[in-house]
Amino acid sequence: MLNEDELERYARHLVLREVGGPGQAALRRARVLVVGAGGLGAPALLYLAAAGVGTLGIVDDDVVSLSNLQRQVIHDSSDVGALKVDSAAAAIRSLNPHVSVKTHPVRLTGANALALIEGYDLVADGSDNFATRYLVADACFFARKPLVTAAVGTFDGTLTTIRAHERASDGRPNPTYRCIFPEPPPPGTVPACAEAGILGALVGVLGSMMALEVIREIVGFGEGLVGRLLMVDARSMRFETLRYAWDRSNPLSGERPTIADLSIHP
Repeated sequence: MLNEDELERYARHLVLREVGGPGQAALRRARVLVVGAGGLGAPALLYLAAAGVGTLGIVDDDVVSLSNLQRQVIHDSSDVGALKVDSAAAAIRSLNPHVSVKTHPVRLTGANALALIEGYDLVADGSDNFATRYLVADACFFARKPLVTAAVGTFDGTLTTIRAHERASDGRPNPTYRCIFPEPPPPGTVPACAEAGILGALVGVLGSMMALEVIREIVGFGEGLVGRLLMVDARSMRFETLRYAWDRSNPLSGERPTIADLSIHP
């Protein structure tokens, strides 16, 4: 049961027919792991905390730098030099004391990914590199956990939901991350954020949408993004959706899978 403070705090959710008391209770029970407390993770964490997600886990081994503050809005100037997970946890606790925060100040690897993911119901990936995105997606497949994953470029971004451990209504397997992105681009072909730059507000939009998709997955309303890639172009302010399906040749869940565990990830 929600206490008096929670009833007032979540009043605007409770009057929504699609959320209401049962939906808010589902949020309260939910355990969500957010990978990365940076540009995407920052707004996602704030909105998930504000929404009343019961337990939020944060994985990030980095510290706050001054150049982060242009877009990583969960941190402030006094946090420079602090671990991002600690800074983010403090902001969450200040925003909503009803949320339990678990910090994981480690680098996600093939050796620890399954153990970290195991204690959560859903994973939201806001990492900033291809190696981690593939690792998280593969780990969620083996752990049988849903994944909401977002990525941004200088003026563009993408968002999708992966439930590759389940089947669609037609009996076919749901697509994996590798069904839409079979291989990462060759090293050096995609410049890092520090080299190419990034529009801060764009990261805020995608991070907030990542939180929205997580909330929709938990509460269960609307059409999810399984099999759909949402693409955002900030130059033209254009939103488009690309449909994608299970690829029978994908190496994870295809007809002849070649990836049996996470040993391919360092």
